[in-house]
This record gives sequence, structure tokens and C-alpha cells, in this order.
Amino acid sequence: MSQSFYVKAFWDADASVWCSESNIPGLVLQTETLEEFQDLIQHFAPELLAESGIHDPVPIRFEAVRQLDGVAA
Repeated sequence: MSQSFYVKAFWDADASVWCSESNIPGLVLQTETLEEFQDLIQHFAPELLAESGIHDPVPIRFEAVRQLDGVAA
């Protein structure tokens, strides 16, 4: 059975950055844009997974969450 990996980006309004939550050991990200966030996942995730003994390509579920406050109806 293969492992399932995820990376979740959530918006920190106080710091104005996207922060990460992930089950990939060692992957901690903060970026100003989602594009940069995704680029860093693609750059660092394979290396970190290899350090954990996973050398074959695996799918990574990526999602982004941002709460919009004060939207008028």
C-alpha cells in the first residue's frame, strides 16, 4: 500500500503569507504567493521524501484555504 501525502496552504492574514501544513517530514513553507508555494513544493518535496526513504514518484495532494471576511451579501 502506498502512502498518501498532502500539503495544505493556509493564508496568515496577520503576516500576509501562505503557510504550510503537511505530512511530508521537514516540509515547512511560507510564501507571499501560491505560485511560489507550489514551486517550492515541487522543489523540496522529492528531496525530503527521498531522505525519508521514498525514492519513487508519489502523488501529493495540494490544497489552499483562505477565509474571506467581511463579504457583503
